[in-house]
Amino acid sequence: MAIEVTVKSANIITSLGFTTSENAEALLAGKTGIMLSSDAKLAPSPFYASLVNTRHLSERFSQIADPVKYTRFEQLAICSVNDALVNADIDVAGRKTIFILSTTKGNIDLLESGSTGNSLFLWDTARVLRKHFRLYNEPLVISDACISGIQAITTAVRLLKAGSFDTCIINGTDIISEFVLSGFSSFKSLSSGPCRPFDLSRDGLSLGEGSGTLILSTVKGDMAEDSVAAGDGFSTNDANHISGPSRTGEGLFLAIKRALRDFPLSIGYISAHGTATPYNDEMESIAINRAGLQNIPVNSFKGYWGHTLGAAGVIESVMSIWSLQNGVLFGTLGFKEPGVSMPLNIITTSQKKDIRSCLKIASGFGGCNAAITFFRK
Repeated sequence: MAIEVTVKSANIITSLGFTTSENAEALLAGKTGIMLSSDAKLAPSPFYASLVNTRHLSERFSQIADPVKYTRFEQLAICSVNDALVNADIDVAGRKTIFILSTTKGNIDLLESGSTGNSLFLWDTARVLRKHFRLYNEPLVISDACISGIQAITTAVRLLKAGSFDTCIINGTDIISEFVLSGFSSFKSLSSGPCRPFDLSRDGLSLGEGSGTLILSTVKGDMAEDSVAAGDGFSTNDANHISGPSRTGEGLFLAIKRALRDFPLSIGYISAHGTATPYNDEMESIAINRAGLQNIPVNSFKGYWGHTLGAAGVIESVMSIWSLQNGVLFGTLGFKEPGVSMPLNIITTSQKKDIRSCLKIASGFGGCNAAITFFRK
């Protein structure tokens, strides 16, 4: 009998809210967290980004622990995991529970204050989180550019199906820093306003910060009517270019093909990467068409809270799972007129629709691509 991996609990924190429900309400209202910021500590000139309010974060975190003892990154991650654990009913400190951290930069902002200690290393950050939650096992760190989140979920599913563990806590977190902003600015990839995924007028991405937590388990218990399971995930690397995606969509097409190979259901919805850069959105349209999925409803969440980097795969998977549980498809904020060469069924406005399955896809620097499925039981 096949082992089934079920979603036990989840949380997302973005500029739009500190819980999944708060974010869902904001999305349904068509709100965006991408605002013009004049924070001179992050950039010498104003920029558009989706920033989590630091004061609100500190107030939330102070109810959990002393903010002075943790970095801003760690506070964000701990708040998200803590919220997800409230309704999870799992043995956090058990020997069969594993924690996976997905991030691209971790505490990289500490460089700006001259720090050279272990806090800059991702493994050390993961251990700080392990110590806080008193986890038994050494944590894992997945850092694979913008597909990190999906890679972390895929890794969790494989470990759980192999019987190595029975519960996995996956957290994806990244924050915006001077380092991150200057890097994307040097690529000339930042949008002049809130990003516009798949739109004809798109001119780049909007950076965002946030944290998402997904708790998966193979432990059988009382199943809610809206329970969701995770399917198999796969990744590929087309090695096309350090920052540019394949012009043929080959890597993403293969990842989608592998993820759907043994999937028993027809896909009801696609959560695209949809960064709003000219090349990414074009590549995704080609890959989706090559997979024969051009008529499936597709959206991008980037117009709401920007590109959250290593957290994106987790945050957007959680929101996609919420869509399955609540029968809602969210519109693609910022999209007005098709701007890719291949036809796509872009969701323009949020709508009620009974869907049983979804496909989450992502691509990243270095030619990496990933795809994973979720389905309502």
